[in-house]
Amino acid sequence: MGNSFGQLFRVTTFGESHGGGIGVVIDGCPPKIDISQVDIQRELDRRRPGQSKITTQRQEEDRCEILSGVFDRKTLGTPIGILVRNKDARPQDYAEIATKFRPSHADFTYEAKYGIRNWQGGGRASARETIGRVAAGVVAQKVLRSFYPKIDIVAYVVLIHELSAKIDRSKVKTSDVDANIVRCPDQTAAKKMISLIEKTRAEGDSLGGVIECVVRNAPIGLGEPVFDKLEADLAKAMLSLPATKGFEIGSGFSSTRMRGSEHNDPFEMRRGKIRTSTNYSGGIQGGISNGEEIYFRVAFKPTATIAREQKTVSASREQTKLAARGRHDPCVLPRAVPMVEAMAALVLCDHSLRQRAIRFSNE
Repeated sequence: MGNSFGQLFRVTTFGESHGGGIGVVIDGCPPKIDISQVDIQRELDRRRPGQSKITTQRQEEDRCEILSGVFDRKTLGTPIGILVRNKDARPQDYAEIATKFRPSHADFTYEAKYGIRNWQGGGRASARETIGRVAAGVVAQKVLRSFYPKIDIVAYVVLIHELSAKIDRSKVKTSDVDANIVRCPDQTAAKKMISLIEKTRAEGDSLGGVIECVVRNAPIGLGEPVFDKLEADLAKAMLSLPATKGFEIGSGFSSTRMRGSEHNDPFEMRRGKIRTSTNYSGGIQGGISNGEEIYFRVAFKPTATIAREQKTVSASREQTKLAARGRHDPCVLPRAVPMVEAMAALVLCDHSLRQRAIRFSNE
């Protein structure tokens, strides 16, 4: 039911954190798109655990297997199946939460909804589920670039706790983002962020922050004017990621402190094209992309599972305490950057296919 995303480019993820593996089925991908395991693995490596001293130390290679839909490095137009097997699961680390609910986690709500849950590492609610999203995002980006060769999607960390970065979104590149382990292109801010994450981890606590994403050279016309507004689908995509708590696009909440005369983006002619002289709209007006840079920010809460002892309640409804065991990220943001990029690609790819269907049906 709630495991699929998209209309024409539709992805369905499956698997649990400590089960046999995690995967995705992609339906609606056009044929003859170049794709290989190497392409997918590159992004999975940016997402995988154990990649640095400030991420969870669970050691998973996250090696992907393409099971179907690709032949001789080209998509067939049939469903694409991708699987990553779990290798370093330690379900014994989670024995205590079989009978106790972790504060601010999905344990209680999942059991209240279904009457049963996989307590090993969070099961389906674990961020490990995003492996399938990141893999599908690679395919989506390949499709997008076959339509729009210059389109570019880059996400990066702009805030950890109270430490903010100064970044020129129009110039930032993926190589700048991956130049340090916290994935913040501002090297001065990045050093402070890394130190703070290390200190917080040593204290048994966790941190949250903000990721910004920019889409450059996006086409005009993506999105629908009512329920399927492009920003609405982007918001749904981002808020479906684990640990997300907020979304804003363009000027976002700061627009509430502006007047219309300040906030409106005036139109002008530039190199024979209609452009806007400012971009408070974040590249989307009336739910439809206008050709300017699309940029948005996603807020991530502090990781819910922490080593500090906390008050909680047991499954038998008794007051108790819990200090979580296991291997957890003290801050999810460094690994969430490729997740944000992937979800943006899925939304844009789906809307691109929908737009092409509209245009072709009218020709």
